[in-house]
Amino acid sequence: MPPNDGPLSESTLQALADRLCQVSGVLGVALGGSRARGTASAESDYDLGVYYRRPLDVAGVQRVAEEFAGVPTQVSAPGAWGPWVDGGAWISVQGVPVDLIYRELERVDDAWSDAGAGLVQPHAQVGHPLGFPQFAYAGELALARVLADPSGSLQRRHDLMAAPPAPLRLALVAGLWEARFLLGGLRGVVARGDTAHVAGVLFRVVGICAHALHGHAGRWLVTDKGMVAAAGALPGAPAAFAERAHGLLGALGRTPAELARTAADAARLVDDVEAACTR
Repeated sequence: MPPNDGPLSESTLQALADRLCQVSGVLGVALGGSRARGTASAESDYDLGVYYRRPLDVAGVQRVAEEFAGVPTQVSAPGAWGPWVDGGAWISVQGVPVDLIYRELERVDDAWSDAGAGLVQPHAQVGHPLGFPQFAYAGELALARVLADPSGSLQRRHDLMAAPPAPLRLALVAGLWEARFLLGGLRGVVARGDTAHVAGVLFRVVGICAHALHGHAGRWLVTDKGMVAAAGALPGAPAAFAERAHGLLGALGRTPAELARTAADAARLVDDVEAACTR
């Protein structure tokens, strides 16, 4: 295995994953987030997906967490962090932040099945301002690096879920209708100089565009963090997509005239995204 580009040694990371797999209910552990995608900075933490079936031995997870953290650690029960983030623990290993994040394998399978039916289904979840897309459970595993997998159950799914299924890809592109609907409802809001509402609308519009571009390219997008840069780097993305999208949110304006200009720029960006997704 290639070494990580961060300060946590590969041997320590592997040892933690192996120990977690000895806990009753844990089926496997995968490295996710920017560390798995190769976009991490030196300050990035480590996201470890702890894939399980019920019943999960939470006390066992806590013993492993404390063994590697070296201090008493609070570990949640499944579901304690919300319906989609689920649960886990935040620990520090050798001074490096490590997040243990529960993922119930049955729900990963359900998410994959729903993706195959073209269901997008974003859910309200603290920490996810664009919403948590249900298909993210499948995409997370597809983008992750499997560290420990005694039964082979994670690797099989990782390989199967490598790319979004065609019905989901089409649904994400078709979702551009919402961007147009949102922009079409801005006239009165712009005239009142309601910058806060315009900002919220444009954030969602940009997110819809990022998802559409990923769908068209056959790539997973599972988080709104870094979504604009990721979309702009896709083959076939409109020219300067990232710069234009960030520009909308970075210079909204406050007067009706300024907001109207920004809304017009957003409509042109949606036009270009739609054109890119038909090529």
